[in-house]
Amino acid sequence: MSHRPLGLPAAALAAVVLLVPLTACTDNSRSDAASDGTLAVESTDDACNLSAGEAPSGNLVFEVTNGGSDVTEFYLLGDDGLRIVGEVENVGPGLTRDLVVRAAPGQYFTACKPGMVGDGIRASFTVTDSGEDLDLPDDIQELVETASSQYAAYVRDQSEQLLTATQEFADLYTSGRDDEARAAYAPTHMHWERIEPVAESFGDLDPRLDLWEADLAEGEEWTGWHRIEKDLWPPADSDHTPLTTAERHAMADQLVADTQDLYDRTRDLTYTADQLGNGAKELLDEVATGKVTGEEEIWSHTDLWDFQVNVEGARIAFEDLRPALEVKDPELATTIAQRFDELQVLLDQHRDGDGFVLYTELSDDEVRELSDGVNALSEPLSELTAAVVL
Repeated sequence: MSHRPLGLPAAALAAVVLLVPLTACTDNSRSDAASDGTLAVESTDDACNLSAGEAPSGNLVFEVTNGGSDVTEFYLLGDDGLRIVGEVENVGPGLTRDLVVRAAPGQYFTACKPGMVGDGIRASFTVTDSGEDLDLPDDIQELVETASSQYAAYVRDQSEQLLTATQEFADLYTSGRDDEARAAYAPTHMHWERIEPVAESFGDLDPRLDLWEADLAEGEEWTGWHRIEKDLWPPADSDHTPLTTAERHAMADQLVADTQDLYDRTRDLTYTADQLGNGAKELLDEVATGKVTGEEEIWSHTDLWDFQVNVEGARIAFEDLRPALEVKDPELATTIAQRFDELQVLLDQHRDGDGFVLYTELSDDEVRELSDGVNALSEPLSELTAAVVL
């Protein structure tokens, strides 16, 4: 789930994010088109300006520059405004990051999210039919098809394990076996975290399952993992009211139903090279914006479990694409693999039995070391999609 940063420890972030309302809409209906598939995007605190409102089908490169005062992210959404075709997150003020996608003809929406909250500043976007075959060159296409098949099997397996474990977790939670439910929380939630970009692509489902309390819109119902997390690890302040038995049953039933929905939707999915590459980067962004700050699991402090499996999920996507990358850019493939290994060494230092120490047990220096490891991997991993598809 994409989240806004909250009050972050100094070792993790140096700036405080200023929230802004996202009610504006930007008009992308310009007369010019991005004939070469490259579009400049300027995201400010109250606008999302694209250099063109349409582009030909094929490889599209959105060069997203943050001209505002707040961290932002950029999305290309399907015609329903929910399905995420591609996204680039955590673009700090003054920075530029690219989103590379292979887009078929059709109607889309673009969205910038200053502060990384809300529905974003949206506009319609058109992809015209270029007549170009969207398949990659034959030698690369065959490797990508193998990667897609492998990753699809991985997603199906993880969603199946998630569903089974969630049903067991819900039974513990509703029967009042809180100690056992707390022990099962992180190992169960790990299956979700491994395939989070796939889950996030369903824009209606992800908020129901993984929304933070701080990201709730006014009047929005809060359900999912973190609502139950708060009930199992209640804050000490006197304003907190535990869920009643009936409310627990309703919350658990919704969690299982939504997880079943996710399981059903992932049965027949296929994946393109850009989805695999961007998904790997999105998982690492999830680490950078939530796990490494210690605010993903703000009550249970089981962030290192999430950190580990986000890295695992990113590595699976990379390894599936690696044969194609070896053809296109073997040096980049070697660098990414090495950075994954180095980050894993850092994580392994904090293991405790089958799991990890609580995030609150880490020192500022240890948090900084993990953050540096994420940043070291993030840079070459951000080049993965372009290296394979361009």
